[in-house]
Formats: sequence, structure tokens, C-alpha cells
Amino acid sequence: MQPVQSVAIIGAGNMGSGIAQKTAQEEFDVQMVDREAQWVERGQSIIANFLSEAVERRIFSPQKVEEIQGRITGVVGTENTSPDTDLVIEAVFEDFDIKTEVFNALNKVCGDKTILASNTSSLSVNKLAEASGRTDRFVGLHFFYHPAKNRLVEVIPGINTSKSTIERTVQYCKGLGKVVIICKDRPGFVVNRFFVPWLNEACLLLQEGIATTAAIDYVAMKAFNIGMGPFALMNLTGPPIALHSTDYLASQLDTPRYVGSENLRELVSKGEMWAIGDDVECSKEASEIIRTRLMGQVFAVAGQIVDEEICSLEDVDRGAKVGLRWARGPFELANRVGINIAKSMAENFCELANLAIPKVWKRDEKFKFNYVDTSISNGISTITINRPEAMNALNEIVVKQLELAIDKANSDDSIHTIVLDGAGKAFVAGADVKFFVDNIRSDTFSKIYDFTAHGHAVQDKLENSGKTTVALTTGLALGGGLELALACDYRIGTRKTQFRFPETSIGIYPGLGGTQRTARICGIPSARWAVLSGNFMDAQTATDLGLVSHLVDVSNVNSTIDEIAQIGKPANKYLGIPNNSDSKVAKFASAFYSDENIETILAGNCPAGFDSEDRNVSKQLRSISRTAPIALKVAADLIDKSSSTNLSEGLECELKSLEHIFSTADALEGLSALIEGRKPAYQNK
Repeated sequence: MQPVQSVAIIGAGNMGSGIAQKTAQEEFDVQMVDREAQWVERGQSIIANFLSEAVERRIFSPQKVEEIQGRITGVVGTENTSPDTDLVIEAVFEDFDIKTEVFNALNKVCGDKTILASNTSSLSVNKLAEASGRTDRFVGLHFFYHPAKNRLVEVIPGINTSKSTIERTVQYCKGLGKVVIICKDRPGFVVNRFFVPWLNEACLLLQEGIATTAAIDYVAMKAFNIGMGPFALMNLTGPPIALHSTDYLASQLDTPRYVGSENLRELVSKGEMWAIGDDVECSKEASEIIRTRLMGQVFAVAGQIVDEEICSLEDVDRGAKVGLRWARGPFELANRVGINIAKSMAENFCELANLAIPKVWKRDEKFKFNYVDTSISNGISTITINRPEAMNALNEIVVKQLELAIDKANSDDSIHTIVLDGAGKAFVAGADVKFFVDNIRSDTFSKIYDFTAHGHAVQDKLENSGKTTVALTTGLALGGGLELALACDYRIGTRKTQFRFPETSIGIYPGLGGTQRTARICGIPSARWAVLSGNFMDAQTATDLGLVSHLVDVSNVNSTIDEIAQIGKPANKYLGIPNNSDSKVAKFASAFYSDENIETILAGNCPAGFDSEDRNVSKQLRSISRTAPIALKVAADLIDKSSSTNLSEGLECELKSLEHIFSTADALEGLSALIEGRKPAYQNK
């Protein structure tokens, strides 16, 4: 499969320029196309202003901004789009006829391999595909505003969209770091299907005199645990968009309840915004009506989405959490309020809106969620941790589901290779920190121990698998995620790979094999460099140390998996030396983190023969000074044990040290500070 590298965006407005910017940020070649030079220049100006703000906030350096802008080429006229462009995304006004004109022009100028996509929030993808003239190479995309910030994208294949088109488009979206929901072509797709009627229901509550705009927003914010209520959100995106969207859904779904309310229609006709004051007070009865109606509407429509098999219930929740930034998705929220209460709310709304009660609500038990997916092709089982809204963080449910998937693959004689992958931009960004904090505070250390021991058991099933095991660490792998990857035979990385052990800076140590497997792969000095000071490792550094076994271009990931599958398991996974001992990092680690220097470093001092003003040295000393002293000492001792124990014994030492580290005040302080977004204050106790 040839990956997408060159992308053209048709339409240089706010959405089009945002897609172009994000695409260029992720190192794709971009053409930003519009009808006139002034509109192209306006798009470039929007991007320049956005990036200038990013420089002020120290998100990007001026050099990085220059590189991003250098990847964007302005093009005047759709007919001048480069014929060999891999993917063309139309992002013009939401009008079927206008979009059709664009696709007619693109179909004439673009080569046979070019994929055409429409960034649409409402129009039928199948109808657009027919109008495009290349139904097999057409796909719908729904980016959420602002596309450079919002991580969600809905990918909507048409009925004739080829498998290759879907795979290449999804790979492009993942390359942007997006959380991808693949869904059926139905009005509203996923998020807007329940979100747009939610906005209109708030308008109806206002129109009925239940409460003020401020009170409705306030109740909604409390009920859904969100930062903005429906009226504030409509003001942010524009009431005309809300009216157009809800009228469209009403028409397409033949649901009169969704027809734009009269107060919304009047507001739009006057060109006004909602007036939201400070009066959030309303009666308990009114508050309950607001809560019940808004929740019931969401529960009912979310149920319709699952019933119609538009996407999974996990993806419905994912869309709410990532696209709308809700704390919980509809089905998680239903579990929280109680299934019978949620079901009653959904039933009440269905009666109000004259809708059939979705089959998914004919239940009395809580919803259960699947966060691990498996696909099998040519003897290769790809196990994907699919919890991108939480950066695939490991919790009890994920680890249990991962174990089941690994067990199934290990017991299948037709499978020779197991590939671990993570959905979204992360492989696995560590473990669920809140779990640790909650159990420290409730004095239930046994749960922490059992969770960690279970993690060791799952890793052991990878370590000792008769299959060849590969971790697809093409994004972020932190803490427990990196430890999970190190249990595999091989680790494939790309330019976006980033590794880090952050544990000592948050009051603990890597307890899932990080102190043992790291040292056995790249040697004790390099393990100290990686673990003790928690250095970030880019793809090349991780490769030089040997933590990444195969550093490849994105386009070569699949072929590399095939090559590894042909080679089979490595003769010796644990060489105990860096892959490239001549690299700067390996040389520095060998000298600075030597046996004779380690006690001095742990004491916070600069070893003899090193200049504390040297940039590299000062960085290490500064990082060490920010760690929890007890955690630092325990981690150092455990790394040392790798030289006098076998792997099994070393891992057992990690487990035995857990109670000691989690009983320290510094562990609670470090983990709590991470959750609260503040700097920890360690007291060495």
C-alpha cells in the first residue's frame, strides 16, 4: 500500500486552512487551493497568525514555523491542482452543487491513483461519490473545528469505496495524530447525529419557558461535566450552523422534533447571538426537566446510532469525548447515572419525539466496552489497543482484554506473528495514574500489586510466546507502554516515535520490567540514562540504544512487519550493549552514568571530570534534581540487579519493591501532582 504523502486542500477558508496547516505540521506536502489569489493569500494569513500565536506560546520555534509554511504551496484554481497528488480534500461551502462542481474539475485533472475526499458534516457521501466520477477512490471526511487542535475525524466510506482507499485515508488521518472513527454514511454520521438535536432541544426548553439560557447552560454543564453549555457553544460556532444542521437532520431522518426551533430561527434571521446572562438559578423541578430532556435525547439517539450499526458504542463515546471534549460519552454516562434511570430518560424522549425505542436500551445491565481489537491477515495477528481518547493508557480492563487477545493468538496455530499496535498518535502512554492515586489514598495497595503483577503475567506471554512478537511503536510510548513494547521481540519505529520513562519524576519507578529489560537490551549505563533522569528519546536515539529495533519510513512499516515475520524470533534479544555504541548518547551515557559516578549523581552532584555548566551535563543534573529521591535510589538499585540476576529474578525484584515505593509520601505527591498539573514537592519520605 503506497501511503499518502502529497495532499491538496480545496478551499482556503477557516476549515480548509486549518486542515492544510495540520497536514503541513505533520510533514506532508500540501497544496492550498482556492478560486482567486486573494482567498489563497487569506488562507495563508490565517495560518501565519495561528502559527505566530503558537510561537508566542512556545509550542513551535520560529524555525519550525518556517518549515511548516514551507510545505504549503498556494495554488489558484482547482484545475491547477497537481495531477499526481495522492489525496485531495474538498473543504468548500456545505452545498452539494458547489461540491459537485469541484469534483468534476478534480476528476479531469487528477491522476488515476488520486483519492478524492469531501470534508462534510452532513451531506450524503454516496451521492457525492457518484458525482465525483470515481466512486472507488472517494471517501467522506468530517474534521472537527479547529482541525489543527481537535483530534477527532470521522471517516465515511461510500458503498463502493475500495479497501485500499479506506486504508490509505485512515493512515493519513493517523499521520495527523487524529483519533479516527470509521462510520456508515448516515445523516449526521456519529457526533452530529446526537449533538445537533441536543442543541435544538436546549432551544425548545428555552422556548417553552422552562428556564433562562444561562440556567439551561448551567444545568447542562453539570449534567454532562462539560465546560460550555449548548447556548454558549452555539454562539461559538454560530447559530446559523446549528439551524442549518438541525433542519437538515429533520429532513433526512424524517424527524419533526429536530426542525429548528422558532426562537433559533428568529435569532438567525436577525443575525443575533444568544444573550446569556448570569442568572443560572432555576427550580429543582426545572433543573430536573432540563437534565432529563437533554440526557434522554442523547441516550436515545446514541442508541439509534448503535442500532443502525453506524459505528460501535465505543466509537460513539469516543466521538463525544474527543470531538466534543465531554468528560464521558453517552454510554459511559448512562452507566454512571444508572442503566434503569438512563433507559427511562431515553424512553421518555422517544415518546416525546415519536421515535421507536432503540433495541440497545432493552437491557437492565450496564454497558461493557471493548478496548482491544484484533485483525488477522496472512498469519499475522494485529492486536490494537483502541483507547485513543486516553492515549491507550493501561487500566485493569485494558490489560485483561489484552491478555485474552494474546492468549487467543498464542493458541492459534495459523498465526506465526503477533503485532501490538495503539490507535491514535500513541502506542501506549503509560498506565492509568488515577488508579494508583485512588488506591494509595484508600490504603488498598493490594490492588496496585495485583494490577502490576497481572501486567507482568501478560508481558510474560509476549516474552515467552512461540510466535514472533512485534510492537508497532510508531508514536508515543511512555512508562508502562514502553515497558510493554520491550517485552516484544522487536519494536518498529518511525520518525514520530518518542520514548520516555517518566516514573522517577512522579515518585515511583518503572515497575513493569523497565529497570530490567532496558538494562538487558542496551546495558546498565544507557538504562540509567533512560530511566533515572527520564530523558525523552526521539526515534534515532531509541534506535541507537537498541530500544527501537527497526527504524523505518512510514511507507515501509507494513513491509517491515512482513520481513520480520519471515525472519522469525531473534537469536538473542538481550545484547546488553547499545545498538550504536558510537552514538553521542551512548558515549555520554557510558561515561557519565558509569559505576564509579553513580553514587555522586544520586547525591545530586556533578561527577569528577565533568563540567556542570556543560549543556548535556547540566540537563542530566537538573532532571535528577526533579526526581523523587527514594524512587531514584530504588530504580538505580533495580537496574544494578540486572547484572546479577536472570530476567525472571529481576522482574520479581521489581514486584517486591512495589509496596515500599507506594507507601512513600513522595509517591502520592508525585502521582497527584501529575493529575493536578502542578510541580511536585518531594520531601524524601
